[in-house]
Formats: sequence, C-alpha cells, structure tokens
Amino acid sequence: MSLEKYSIPFDVTDWSTVSSTSHPGETGVATWQTKELGGLRIRMVEYSKNYLADHWCQKGHLLFVLEGELITELSDGKKFQMTKGMSYQVSDVLSSHRSFAPDGAKLLIVDGSFLAV
Repeated sequence: MSLEKYSIPFDVTDWSTVSSTSHPGETGVATWQTKELGGLRIRMVEYSKNYLADHWCQKGHLLFVLEGELITELSDGKKFQMTKGMSYQVSDVLSSHRSFAPDGAKLLIVDGSFLAV
C-alpha cells in the first residue's frame, strides 16, 4: 500500500483565530476547531459536560487530553479513563470506539490518511 505524502511548510496556528463548528452527540455537544493540511487533519475539540458520542468511530486518531477527563469505550466493552496529559493512538478500522466526557474535556486530535491500514 502506498501512503499519500504531503509537504507541510512550517506554520504557527493561533487557535483563537480558527472558527469552530458544533457537532451534537447523543448527549452534549462537541465543538471543533479544524485545520486541514492535505491528508492531515488537526483539531482542537471541546466536549461539553456529559458529552457522549452519537456513533462508534472506526477512524484512526492520535488523541491527547489537554483538560478534563475522557472515557473512551471500545465496542468490546473495555473502557479507558483518560485525564490531562494522557493520550491514545489507533489506526483506521482497528477498533470501534466512542467518547464520553462526564465533566467536559478539551482535546487535541490528529488524524488523516497516514493512519490508514
């Protein structure tokens, strides 16, 4: 398999200038600020209190918890409690996962074609 390659010049992102979009969950809402660089997507994501994803995701991510607490549930029932400074990483289609943020959370999420299996 051949992965797409992108040339990304040095760039600084002032996240306070990046517009946001809202994505309702089963409960709560996720607010995304998104930067697209070819096949790379970088998002600053805030989950409201009691946010629960409305779907099981099979997309790969590099996820880092900046603030709050995140509970990531896998479709097999395993749950992982993550707090500030913790991260997870997974390639596309290697797990079905969803997020729950009991008290809200702020995350940095990177994904893109480089995580394809």
